[in-house]
Amino acid sequence: MNPEKDFAPLTPNIVRALNDKLYEKRKVAALEIEKLVREFVAQNNTVQIKHVIQTLSQEFALSQHPHSRKGGLIGLAACSIALGKDSGLYLKELIEPVLTCFNDADSRLRYYACEALYNIVKVARGAVLPHFNVLFDGLSKLAADPDPNVKSGSELLDRLLKDIVTESNKFDLVGFIPLLRERIYSNNQYARQFIISWILVLESVPDINLLDYLPEILDGLFQILGDNGKEIRKMCEVVLGEFLKEIKKNPSSVKFAEMANILVIHCQTTDDLIQLTAMCWMREFIQLAGRVMLPYSSGILTAVLPCLAYDDRKKSIKEVANVCNQSLMKLVTPEDDEPDEPKPVVQKQAEPNPDDSSAKQEGAASGGPDGSCDSSFSSGISVFNPASTERAPVTLHLDGIVQVLSCHLSNMAIGMMTRIAVLKWLYHLYIKTPRKMFRHTDSLFPTLLQTLSDESDEVILKDLEVLAEIASSPAGQMDDPGPLDGPDLRVSHSELQVPTPGRAGLLKTPGTKGLECSPSTPTMNSYFYKFMINLLKRFSSERKLLEVRGGFIIRQLCLLLNAENIFHSMADILLREEDLKFASTMVHTLNTILLTSTELFQLRNQLKDLKTPESQNLFCCLYRSWCHNPVTTVSLCFLTQNYRHAYDLIQKFGDLEVTVDFLTEVDKLVQLIECPIFTYLRLQLLDVKNNPYLIKALYGLLMLLPQSSAFQLLSHRLQCVPNPELLQTGDGVKAAPKSQKADSPSIDYAELLQHFERVQKKHLEVRHQRSGRGDHLDRRVVL
Repeated sequence: MNPEKDFAPLTPNIVRALNDKLYEKRKVAALEIEKLVREFVAQNNTVQIKHVIQTLSQEFALSQHPHSRKGGLIGLAACSIALGKDSGLYLKELIEPVLTCFNDADSRLRYYACEALYNIVKVARGAVLPHFNVLFDGLSKLAADPDPNVKSGSELLDRLLKDIVTESNKFDLVGFIPLLRERIYSNNQYARQFIISWILVLESVPDINLLDYLPEILDGLFQILGDNGKEIRKMCEVVLGEFLKEIKKNPSSVKFAEMANILVIHCQTTDDLIQLTAMCWMREFIQLAGRVMLPYSSGILTAVLPCLAYDDRKKSIKEVANVCNQSLMKLVTPEDDEPDEPKPVVQKQAEPNPDDSSAKQEGAASGGPDGSCDSSFSSGISVFNPASTERAPVTLHLDGIVQVLSCHLSNMAIGMMTRIAVLKWLYHLYIKTPRKMFRHTDSLFPTLLQTLSDESDEVILKDLEVLAEIASSPAGQMDDPGPLDGPDLRVSHSELQVPTPGRAGLLKTPGTKGLECSPSTPTMNSYFYKFMINLLKRFSSERKLLEVRGGFIIRQLCLLLNAENIFHSMADILLREEDLKFASTMVHTLNTILLTSTELFQLRNQLKDLKTPESQNLFCCLYRSWCHNPVTTVSLCFLTQNYRHAYDLIQKFGDLEVTVDFLTEVDKLVQLIECPIFTYLRLQLLDVKNNPYLIKALYGLLMLLPQSSAFQLLSHRLQCVPNPELLQTGDGVKAAPKSQKADSPSIDYAELLQHFERVQKKHLEVRHQRSGRGDHLDRRVVL
């Protein structure tokens, strides 16, 4: 510093002392400056006051010499003390040079700057609030200062500033939020602690409504919640807890929509505390905001669904996610199936219920951590308006939701509980919004069929429920007049129409109607037959599925849909099956289910009597497909009490190729005859005179069997038949007595027998062709 330079009104002694390296001398100079400024204040000499402050700032505080800077800082503090309440008029000039010294490389100088600013703020009090942002910015840097003395000094200044803000009602929150939003993303733990402490203070001030600006800082708060420091995480938990309490008290002022995407993102983090906290917020959002959350459903589901498969290590997250999922599902109502009339959202009374669901919101980042299942909606959703109980209408768009559900269902790595939840969602949507959902059915259908191969029975059951709803919903009718705003998913009527037995010419009565469902049975739609076709194709291409789960799947479908329709349609499809081996295997499976499953009790009773044209149609349709397997054809005749025709069929067995598989099936049929299902048949053996063809048919089976356990079993049964001499069936049998069910006159049994011969001829030709190619394992019995 140039000693010859004039620093008036500062005296040379003051200038010399300010530049001294000793603190005590600088302090003496500060007292002189304080005295000098007091005189100027008394004289109201603002020009000299400004000149003193400018000199101390430019020539000392911003000097290149460290001792001069220290002198300038203490001098500026002395000016502030001398000015007293009038210091507010000069705060800009007083504060700026001090803040510049906050960046000094010398830690002692930073400490002196902190001390000087403390004295300036202490005097000015509320007058410093217009300069709060620059003060906060400087303090946030000092909070992370490596020097403990500097940090300690900044904490004193920080407490003072907090006291001033708390007692004032002139704090400019709007101007402060951009700075807070910027600083909240600091990675320094001390800076984070500083930020959190200020948010707690602002939240506690009654006149400051920080909740209005929560969307600006919520993401940063969740970032801080993941800090490595236990104390910081705890502080952040407290802050978020306070905000959530206020949200519950004042839901009308909460901008739910603006925070939706933030929660969706943090619900997918790998940090357990962040994920659990975000999920709890979601639960409260759904409870409080209701249908406002619907436009974010796909993002919420993207975040929630994977959590449902968590194990006990993340039990808390799983439980909250489950509540979120259930509550979000309840928001979907039948009114959402009206595409052109969005449903208004009515504000609900906020009564917190810990059992209700939390909501997750969908946003641009909706989707898994790996970016899969990405789905977002650009929807401007209005927030609660305190002056009105109604919101802007909310329209449920299913495109994103279905995309997320389909993505999770097709991902085989997804856990079982997640897949079950996805299927429950699909079923719920088909129940509540069938018209909208059927626009997506063609894209969902392959995935739903693929899910039938799942390892879990529970998943398969839920999958079958969805498929059954698709196949039976009135919205799936091809002539459904409902409006379409998506791609036309209809397929040709000729392809999906359920065939009627009348088409096949099975009955001799021309006026007989085709297959009809009973009045209590819902009519199957166009997707029903498509489902049956694709199910059989899947069984054909995946034989293990048929072997392991085929019976289970068909039995469950018989419970969910009309069993008669299922057997009728499958029989009709198998009638045109080109893979004869598969057709034989499939017929055997269906026959086993028909004869043994409790789910088919009503259908068995219907076939047992053949009293109605409908039951006769069904028998004829089944018979023509059952011809793919000779033994199952005989069992069908036993079931329907067509004993004479069964006897005629067995007579034809002499012309068939007798293989090990054939004899095995005869063996199984003998075992079935001994089961409760054929109790009526065994009782009819007591009436030899009226059931001659039944006995002859059983003897025919006996003659087919080698000397085996089944042969012994059937032989012992036939030995119990009374009066064996009455087995003669000459001309003496003129008519079928009361206990002998006569052949139905409307069924052309001769034509059926001819059809049986034609089908078996095809099977024989195919076996010979395979044998000629060398890919057929000859399992014929050498007699």
